[in-house]
Amino acid sequence: MAALLSRQTLPAGVLTGAAAPPTPGIVHLGLGQFHRAHAAVYTAQAMAAEPGDWGIVGVANRSAAVTDAMRAQDNLYSVLELAPGNERVDVIDVHRGLLVASTQGDEVAQAIAAPSTKIVTLTITEGGYHTSTTGGLDVADPAIAADLADIDAAKTPLGLLVRGLIARWRGGAEPVSVLSCDNMLAAGHTTHDRVVEFLAAANAPTEMLDWLAQSVTFPNAMVDRIVPGTTDATRDAVQRILGVRDEVPVPAEKFTMWVLENAFAAGRPAWEKAGATFTDEVNKYEFVKLRLLNGGYSLLANLGVLAGQATNPGAIAIDYIAACLRDAQENEYLPTLDLPHGFDAVAYMDELFERWANTALNDATWRVATDSSLKLAQRIVVPGDFHMQRGVMPQQLALTAAAWICVSCPPAGFDPGEVAKRVVEPKLAAMQAAVAGASGPRDHALRIMRAGILPDLLTKWDAFDDRVADFVEIIAKDGVDAAAKEALAG
Repeated sequence: MAALLSRQTLPAGVLTGAAAPPTPGIVHLGLGQFHRAHAAVYTAQAMAAEPGDWGIVGVANRSAAVTDAMRAQDNLYSVLELAPGNERVDVIDVHRGLLVASTQGDEVAQAIAAPSTKIVTLTITEGGYHTSTTGGLDVADPAIAADLADIDAAKTPLGLLVRGLIARWRGGAEPVSVLSCDNMLAAGHTTHDRVVEFLAAANAPTEMLDWLAQSVTFPNAMVDRIVPGTTDATRDAVQRILGVRDEVPVPAEKFTMWVLENAFAAGRPAWEKAGATFTDEVNKYEFVKLRLLNGGYSLLANLGVLAGQATNPGAIAIDYIAACLRDAQENEYLPTLDLPHGFDAVAYMDELFERWANTALNDATWRVATDSSLKLAQRIVVPGDFHMQRGVMPQQLALTAAAWICVSCPPAGFDPGEVAKRVVEPKLAAMQAAVAGASGPRDHALRIMRAGILPDLLTKWDAFDDRVADFVEIIAKDGVDAAAKEALAG
């Protein structure tokens, strides 16, 4: 059996960047796949180009599986870069502390409060910000209510962030930046707003809020890299290439992108030397990615699940799914965008099709279709309203919503297939409550669309809701291919 990856067994020439110094300067909440394949890699590469105290304290939310495995490997792990006909493995050495929030909340707060910490980064998913469907912090959420009742024992990632910021203010009020690396529009503004709303709900002192306004920045950023889940095949491939065993490798595509505002209160790594882009047009890049990539991804994944395809390459190989994607991108998302200066949208869309078709990566449709209610609230609502205001029915956006309903909460008598069983929908209970007693697929769809699951900016349009109901009825009776044909003809 191969030896475990460690500093003693590390093969020569595979370390990305330079080893991080002992003193960490970044605390990261959400020690998952994406962080380890994205910001952590950029940070390692940046320190190789320009050394600094930018080691990372990685904080897992609940499970100790990754932290335990990384500790056993001297905090090392590998990134397996996959493209058709090409494999590459890099070992990342940038984490200098590992914590689990559910059992080490005090240590997490202390790490955020430490004077050596200059940046707190986040990958906590859209749901981690606890934004209500009407906007603002969802104070009725039981987890947030529990945090507000006892901030010193806060357990949610958002609550822990606030808990750490309070501790920082009490302990010397050193400046710090909070950088969201989640797939959200204006993620920095969203993080700032949720933090301020949390503090207001907790009756935080005015002095604390003044310090936050003066000494804490929340840069906006756009992140992009496809990072599937780790499998035994991932581990076996890394072992074959490196000759040592890594229990927590991360598979990823070659493509990677990070666009940021240069608004850091206490310094930052030289991320631009690792390929990151600093610009005052972050919001334009965010809209491009959120709609052309993420919006298209939701359509691809949910249609793929309904077509019985477990992988995105399998889904995009189906002609009617590829056609729906092109139609959505070119005719429904692109017209809503103010493109960044010099940005080639056609080349970007063509590259997206190549990325989605990456058979070496074989990203899962069900993974992308998971959490769809939260994702669609970010991806289809504003573009859908844009078209409805102009008297144009966005057929593919309506089909996206219909496919989500049929995958995540199918109407009675309709079986979405085996792949759908792997999809997780966080608002399933609310959806099921809404459709209790529904008279058929159309009524089923209309009840979900009018139950406050998605923001009413879009669902207020009765014609849009009706079109979603049309597609749900077609899917339930004649199949997803028939619905796609209808959407393309629409």
